[in-house]
Amino acid sequence: MSNSRTRPISPHLQVYRPQLTSVLSIMHRLTGLLLSGASVVLSLWLVSLALGEPTYTRFAGLWDSWAATALMVAVVFCVYFHLLNGVRHLAWDRGFGFDLATVYVSGWTVVVGAFALSALTFALLV
Repeated sequence: MSNSRTRPISPHLQVYRPQLTSVLSIMHRLTGLLLSGASVVLSLWLVSLALGEPTYTRFAGLWDSWAATALMVAVVFCVYFHLLNGVRHLAWDRGFGFDLATVYVSGWTVVVGAFALSALTFALLV
């Protein structure tokens, strides 16, 4: 009978160095969590609209800060990253892009594309 308390956890994060594939996988999960939180805030914004001008004015006042602006920049980036990485995963589901070179090209395309689309979004808004 083996002692399960002495067995290592696999994959052990202190043994393996981060690779693009693992970092993008973790980022996909984190952006999904942030977008879930952002959908709650969006729902609260819609409720504040429905409750009338005084409630909406109080809610809108919360967004007049540099922290709120930074949060919105992060949310826009997360939308694009999660979308592009989701398309990449759909391609994998269809059996495309599994060779190592294509995995890295598509991974960097997701990262660069998310930054570029975020910058384009804010350039069009300003």
